[in-house]
Amino acid sequence: MRLAELSERSGIPTATIKYYLRERLLPPGERVSATQAEYGEEHLRRLGLARALIQVGRVPVATARDVLSAIEDEGLDQGSRLSTAVEAVPGGRPSTAGPKEREAARSRVAELRERLGWQQVTTSCGQEALVEAVATLMQLGYPCALEDLLPYARLTGELAVHDVDMIERFAAPTTQLEAAVALTVLYEPVLLGLRRMAHAEESTRRYSGAPDGA
Repeated sequence: MRLAELSERSGIPTATIKYYLRERLLPPGERVSATQAEYGEEHLRRLGLARALIQVGRVPVATARDVLSAIEDEGLDQGSRLSTAVEAVPGGRPSTAGPKEREAARSRVAELRERLGWQQVTTSCGQEALVEAVATLMQLGYPCALEDLLPYARLTGELAVHDVDMIERFAAPTTQLEAAVALTVLYEPVLLGLRRMAHAEESTRRYSGAPDGA
Protein backbone atom coordinates (compact mmCIF):
# COMPACT_ATOMS: atom_id res chain seq x y z
CA MET A 1 0.00 0.00 0.00
CA ARG A 2 1.07 3.60 -0.56
CA LEU A 3 1.38 6.18 2.22
CA ALA A 4 -2.14 7.54 1.66
CA GLU A 5 -3.66 4.07 2.04
CA LEU A 6 -1.52 3.35 5.09
CA SER A 7 -2.85 6.57 6.62
CA GLU A 8 -6.45 5.69 5.75
CA ARG A 9 -6.26 2.14 7.12
CA SER A 10 -4.43 3.12 10.31
CA GLY A 11 -6.41 6.29 10.99
CA ILE A 12 -3.11 8.14 11.50
CA PRO A 13 -2.45 11.35 9.50
CA THR A 14 0.26 11.16 6.85
CA ALA A 15 2.20 13.92 8.62
CA THR A 16 2.34 11.81 11.77
CA ILE A 17 3.44 8.75 9.79
CA LYS A 18 6.22 10.77 8.18
CA TYR A 19 7.28 11.92 11.65
CA TYR A 20 7.36 8.32 12.87
CA LEU A 21 9.49 7.41 9.84
CA ARG A 22 11.96 10.24 10.56
CA GLU A 23 12.19 9.21 14.22
CA ARG A 24 12.75 5.54 13.23
CA LEU A 25 9.61 4.41 15.03
CA LEU A 26 8.50 2.92 11.72
CA PRO A 27 10.81 1.07 9.31
CA PRO A 28 11.10 2.58 5.84
CA GLY A 29 8.88 1.25 3.10
CA GLU A 30 10.06 -0.48 -0.06
CA ARG A 31 11.09 2.11 -2.60
CA VAL A 32 9.23 1.93 -5.92
CA SER A 33 10.49 5.28 -7.22
CA ALA A 34 12.61 8.19 -6.11
CA THR A 35 9.64 9.78 -4.34
CA GLN A 36 7.33 6.88 -3.47
CA ALA A 37 7.44 3.79 -1.28
CA GLU A 38 5.13 0.88 -0.54
CA TYR A 39 4.17 -0.35 2.91
CA GLY A 40 2.89 -3.68 4.15
CA GLU A 41 0.84 -5.17 6.96
CA GLU A 42 3.87 -5.09 9.27
CA HIS A 43 3.92 -1.29 8.94
CA LEU A 44 0.23 -1.16 9.82
CA ARG A 45 0.81 -3.24 12.97
CA ARG A 46 3.87 -1.22 13.94
CA LEU A 47 1.89 2.00 13.53
CA GLY A 48 -0.79 0.70 15.88
CA LEU A 49 1.77 -0.12 18.54
CA ALA A 50 3.60 3.20 18.14
CA ARG A 51 0.28 5.04 18.50
CA ALA A 52 -0.63 3.00 21.59
CA LEU A 53 2.69 3.88 23.21
CA ILE A 54 2.89 7.57 22.28
CA GLN A 55 -0.68 8.81 21.93
CA VAL A 56 -2.41 6.58 24.47
CA GLY A 57 0.42 5.71 26.87
CA ARG A 58 2.09 9.17 26.67
CA VAL A 59 5.47 7.48 26.32
CA PRO A 60 8.28 9.81 25.13
CA VAL A 61 9.34 9.21 21.53
CA ALA A 62 12.89 8.19 22.47
CA THR A 63 11.54 5.65 24.97
CA ALA A 64 9.00 4.37 22.45
CA ARG A 65 11.81 3.82 19.93
CA ASP A 66 13.76 1.73 22.44
CA VAL A 67 10.65 -0.24 23.42
CA LEU A 68 9.73 -0.95 19.81
CA SER A 69 13.23 -2.25 19.17
CA ALA A 70 13.15 -4.42 22.29
CA ILE A 71 9.78 -6.01 21.67
CA GLU A 72 10.77 -6.91 18.11
CA ASP A 73 13.77 -8.81 19.41
CA GLU A 74 13.13 -12.37 18.24
CA GLY A 75 15.25 -13.62 21.11
CA LEU A 76 12.50 -12.59 23.56
CA ASP A 77 9.39 -14.65 24.23
CA GLN A 78 5.93 -13.07 24.06
CA GLY A 79 5.71 -12.75 27.83
CA SER A 80 8.91 -10.69 27.92
CA ARG A 81 7.68 -8.52 25.06
CA LEU A 82 4.38 -7.85 26.80
CA SER A 83 6.19 -6.93 30.01
CA THR A 84 8.51 -4.57 28.13
CA ALA A 85 5.59 -2.83 26.41
CA VAL A 86 3.55 -2.38 29.59
CA GLU A 87 6.58 -1.34 31.66
CA ALA A 88 7.12 1.59 29.26
CA VAL A 89 3.83 3.20 30.31
CA PRO A 90 4.48 5.87 32.96
CA GLY A 91 2.77 5.20 36.27
CA GLY A 92 2.61 6.54 39.80
CA ARG A 93 4.10 9.74 41.13
CA PRO A 94 7.28 10.48 43.09
CA SER A 95 6.96 10.40 46.86
CA THR A 96 8.12 13.18 49.17
CA ALA A 97 9.01 10.56 51.76
CA GLY A 98 12.55 10.36 53.06
CA PRO A 99 15.11 7.55 52.76
CA LYS A 100 13.92 5.90 55.97
CA GLU A 101 10.32 5.55 54.73
CA ARG A 102 11.48 4.41 51.29
CA GLU A 103 13.68 1.71 52.79
CA ALA A 104 10.83 0.53 55.00
CA ALA A 105 8.43 0.62 52.06
CA ARG A 106 10.80 -1.43 49.91
CA SER A 107 10.98 -4.06 52.65
CA ARG A 108 7.17 -4.06 52.96
CA VAL A 109 6.75 -4.57 49.21
CA ALA A 110 9.31 -7.39 49.21
CA GLU A 111 7.40 -9.02 52.08
CA LEU A 112 4.16 -8.61 50.16
CA ARG A 113 5.61 -10.27 47.07
CA GLU A 114 6.92 -13.14 49.15
CA ARG A 115 3.51 -13.68 50.76
CA LEU A 116 1.85 -13.73 47.34
CA GLY A 117 4.53 -15.84 45.69
CA TRP A 118 5.14 -13.16 43.06
CA GLN A 119 8.73 -13.98 42.12
CA GLN A 120 8.64 -13.86 38.31
CA VAL A 121 9.79 -10.23 37.97
CA THR A 122 12.66 -8.99 40.09
CA THR A 123 12.19 -5.31 39.27
CA SER A 124 9.62 -3.21 37.46
CA CYS A 125 8.24 0.30 37.23
CA GLY A 126 5.07 -1.05 38.85
CA GLN A 127 7.05 -2.21 41.84
CA GLU A 128 8.82 1.14 42.11
CA ALA A 129 5.48 2.98 41.91
CA LEU A 130 4.18 0.76 44.70
CA VAL A 131 7.25 1.50 46.84
CA GLU A 132 6.68 5.24 46.35
CA ALA A 133 3.00 4.94 47.27
CA VAL A 134 3.68 2.87 50.39
CA ALA A 135 6.44 5.27 51.43
CA THR A 136 3.97 8.17 51.21
CA LEU A 137 1.40 6.24 53.28
CA MET A 138 4.06 5.59 55.90
CA GLN A 139 5.14 9.23 55.91
CA LEU A 140 1.57 10.45 56.47
CA GLY A 141 0.74 7.80 59.02
CA TYR A 142 -2.01 6.01 57.10
CA PRO A 143 -2.58 2.22 57.26
CA CYS A 144 -0.23 0.28 55.01
CA ALA A 145 0.64 -2.83 57.00
CA LEU A 146 0.97 -6.09 55.12
CA GLU A 147 -2.58 -7.07 56.03
CA ASP A 148 -3.82 -3.74 54.68
CA LEU A 149 -2.09 -4.27 51.34
CA LEU A 150 -2.88 -7.95 50.81
CA PRO A 151 -6.57 -7.52 49.81
CA TYR A 152 -5.56 -5.06 47.07
CA ALA A 153 -2.80 -7.35 45.86
CA ARG A 154 -5.03 -10.42 45.72
CA LEU A 155 -7.70 -8.57 43.77
CA THR A 156 -5.15 -7.25 41.27
CA GLY A 157 -3.78 -10.76 40.87
CA GLU A 158 -7.24 -11.87 39.74
CA LEU A 159 -7.50 -8.83 37.46
CA ALA A 160 -4.15 -9.68 35.86
CA VAL A 161 -5.53 -13.05 34.78
CA HIS A 162 -8.52 -11.31 33.22
CA ASP A 163 -6.28 -8.70 31.55
CA VAL A 164 -4.09 -11.31 29.87
CA ASP A 165 -7.17 -13.28 28.83
CA MET A 166 -8.47 -10.14 27.08
CA ILE A 167 -5.11 -9.53 25.41
CA GLU A 168 -5.09 -13.10 24.09
CA ARG A 169 -8.31 -12.40 22.19
CA PHE A 170 -6.07 -10.64 19.66
CA ALA A 171 -4.47 -13.18 17.37
CA ALA A 172 -1.32 -11.40 16.15
CA PRO A 173 1.53 -11.09 18.68
CA THR A 174 2.16 -7.44 17.72
CA THR A 175 -1.53 -6.63 18.09
CA GLN A 176 -1.41 -8.21 21.55
CA LEU A 177 1.41 -5.81 22.43
CA GLU A 178 -0.63 -2.84 21.20
CA ALA A 179 -3.62 -4.05 23.21
CA ALA A 180 -1.48 -4.53 26.33
CA VAL A 181 -0.37 -0.90 26.26
CA ALA A 182 -3.80 0.49 25.40
CA LEU A 183 -5.65 -1.61 27.97
CA THR A 184 -3.11 -0.76 30.68
CA VAL A 185 -3.75 2.94 30.13
CA LEU A 186 -7.48 2.85 29.42
CA TYR A 187 -8.53 0.44 32.15
CA GLU A 188 -6.76 2.24 35.00
CA PRO A 189 -9.41 5.02 34.94
CA VAL A 190 -12.06 2.28 34.80
CA LEU A 191 -10.64 0.76 37.99
CA LEU A 192 -10.53 4.16 39.70
CA GLY A 193 -14.08 4.99 38.68
CA LEU A 194 -15.41 1.62 39.84
CA ARG A 195 -13.56 1.91 43.16
CA ARG A 196 -15.10 5.32 43.85
CA MET A 197 -18.56 4.11 42.90
CA ALA A 198 -18.15 1.12 45.21
CA HIS A 199 -17.01 3.42 48.04
CA ALA A 200 -20.10 5.59 47.60
CA GLU A 201 -22.33 2.53 47.56
CA GLU A 202 -20.77 1.02 50.69
CA SER A 203 -20.77 4.34 52.57
CA THR A 204 -24.43 4.87 51.78
CA ARG A 205 -25.26 1.32 52.84
CA ARG A 206 -23.43 1.70 56.15
CA TYR A 207 -24.19 5.22 57.21
CA SER A 208 -27.19 6.65 55.38
CA GLY A 209 -29.99 7.31 57.83
CA ALA A 210 -28.11 5.82 60.77
CA PRO A 211 -28.46 7.89 63.99
CA ASP A 212 -25.30 9.42 65.45
CA GLY A 213 -23.51 7.00 67.73
CA ALA A 214 -25.47 4.01 66.43
